[in-house]
Amino acid sequence: GAQVNLSRLVGRTVVYVYPRTGLPGQALPTGWNDIPGARGCTPQSCGFRDHFAELKRLGVNALYGLSTQDTAYQREAVERLHLPFAILSDEKLQLTRAMRLPTFHVDGMTLIKRMAWVVDDGVIAKTFYPVFPPDKSAEDVVCWLQASR
Repeated sequence: GAQVNLSRLVGRTVVYVYPRTGLPGQALPTGWNDIPGARGCTPQSCGFRDHFAELKRLGVNALYGLSTQDTAYQREAVERLHLPFAILSDEKLQLTRAMRLPTFHVDGMTLIKRMAWVVDDGVIAKTFYPVFPPDKSAEDVVCWLQASR
């Protein structure tokens, strides 16, 4: 429920961006499995969950997920997936528009394409885009962090 200003974060932060997580028992958006890059949001989140301790050891002060889903939806995903970090909501598309992030549209929703950022003292130092496969996103970030030491 709190606001996070990425430009004011101190130290190293990793933000992974994804279109949306699904809810068990809820239908996927129309044609979801046919949209390039749409599938894989839960595996991407779980990858960052599974690499969380390693990211911390590599000097990451904070880790966030980010999508355009609302805060209540994000809280449910954090609890269901047992994520040890927060997921940020850009429901009003303020960050998406300000940064001109790549998006796609489905069922009346504007969704952000998958990417990851390493943010050092509020400045994006590295962007991973496109991200494929999604379940390897956290590994790719870990490898880059190890190589850039």
